[in-house]
Amino acid sequence: MPLLAVHVPASGMYFMTYEWIQSVFTKPGQKTNEIGIFTTIFAGGMAGIANWVVGMPADVLKSRLQTAPEGTYPNGIRDVFKKLIRDEGPKALYKGVVPVMLRAFPANAACFIGFEVCMKFLNTVAPDL
Repeated sequence: MPLLAVHVPASGMYFMTYEWIQSVFTKPGQKTNEIGIFTTIFAGGMAGIANWVVGMPADVLKSRLQTAPEGTYPNGIRDVFKKLIRDEGPKALYKGVVPVMLRAFPANAACFIGFEVCMKFLNTVAPDL
């Protein structure tokens, strides 16, 4: 499975969710980079969760394909999907979701705090770029 099929939709959801939540909490006349740290933490954490909601099924399929003995799935990801749905049902596409989600919120909140700090620094050093 091409990585683009996994990461493009998940990353799109990731950044869209972050920007949307920021815009919801931005007061009229305020810039999104002027919101508080708690809003950044919330927006970043929820962006991480949204990323995994979209990306988890493709990641499960990719992992199953990669860990199967060679020749198990001659038609690639399509065979993995058919077998998984037939044997375990649609819920299996989210197998392992709990630890992923528990990690997603704090990890992505921290990521966006770092992002915002870097952006403030860069805007101070080079404000017209």
